[in-house]
Amino acid sequence: MTQGKVLGPTALVWLLGASQILGYGTLYYSFSILAEDMAGTFGWPLSWLYGSFSLALLAGGLVAPLVGGRIDRHGGGAVMALGSVISAATLLAVASAPDPWLFSAALIAMQAASSLVLYDAAFAVLVQATGSAARLRITHLTLIAGFASTIFWPLTSWLHGFYDWRAILCGCALVNLLVCLPIHLLIARQHRRTLPGSPNEKLLPTVLHSNGMAPELRRRVLVLVTLGFALGGFTLSSVLSQMVPMLSALGLGGSALVVSTLFGPAQVLVRLANMLIGLQRHPLQATLIATGIMPIAIIILLLTAPLAAGAVLFAVMLGFSSGLKSIVQGTLPLALFGSASYGTRLGWMALARQVLAAAAPFALAWLAGMIGLTCALAVITAVAAVGFLAFVEVARKAPVSGPRAALDPSL
Repeated sequence: MTQGKVLGPTALVWLLGASQILGYGTLYYSFSILAEDMAGTFGWPLSWLYGSFSLALLAGGLVAPLVGGRIDRHGGGAVMALGSVISAATLLAVASAPDPWLFSAALIAMQAASSLVLYDAAFAVLVQATGSAARLRITHLTLIAGFASTIFWPLTSWLHGFYDWRAILCGCALVNLLVCLPIHLLIARQHRRTLPGSPNEKLLPTVLHSNGMAPELRRRVLVLVTLGFALGGFTLSSVLSQMVPMLSALGLGGSALVVSTLFGPAQVLVRLANMLIGLQRHPLQATLIATGIMPIAIIILLLTAPLAAGAVLFAVMLGFSSGLKSIVQGTLPLALFGSASYGTRLGWMALARQVLAAAAPFALAWLAGMIGLTCALAVITAVAAVGFLAFVEVARKAPVSGPRAALDPSL
């Protein structure tokens, strides 16, 4: 990159989109496909393995506020570049672990590293680089990254027919080191020139302010938003971590993998629709839709299993919910609270979200063993419904009279 040339928004979104597909695919989506093989290697019950994964997700949440603060101070690109190196190292550590305890420790380190490279970090990069256009750019990014599960669930299953889980994770490590790291280093070069206090501070986008909520109301709304996203994250984490085996256990058999691949395209489709018509509306409206259809999707699955048509509708609706939720986790806090300390705020919200999401894979596996999968999913549905009600209360309390007023106070 020549001196003074800044990476354009479109190129930035595409580069981040590629790194998010690879990051989510290698650090998250591959796990459910390889979990049974991993458990068999160490002689652990599958629920114990998901318990280790839950602790690992918790570790990612615990470091999120620290990561957010570093992003605000040093730029998202630099943090993501460091994260790519650590992700590769921890994937190799997981792949080479000789016993279940070192495996669990490496898995925890891997998920802690994921906080440096996945959505929250990427959203902060876009806010830092594009300012008032961040909402549109976040939508573009999630549109691209929605293909992660569609690519990596079948790809990991195909590779698993030839290689064991250790070899596959070694390949994942190389992807992070040879593909994601150069992308993040390129982004970091731009942000070294555009952080406050740099010689080109004038290139910074205008800081966006909140929509004038009183401090006490602002705190209440922040708690409700954090709770709503955390409960929704718990539901998605529990289901997505076991999507294929869960559908198989409900009677889908060999079609479980095919049905699960519809989740990714559904995410992309709803993000495309949001980009075309949703940007004229306040992000809270999309949030209500995302959290409202989540429990409905699970109810449809429970009422129709083992019919493939019901499972297809479930996968599509869950994809719609997840696709919108990925967007509004970045755009709703921006609209309600502004862009000042955006990375730090997202980090604290991620901590709450990850604490619950960390418990989700183990909780579903444990509940399924205790009361059966159907009853366990009914409990998960109730959790999702409470998350929806939290955003209903946000809609009642927060001043969201215009779709763009909260995003740009100059309008």
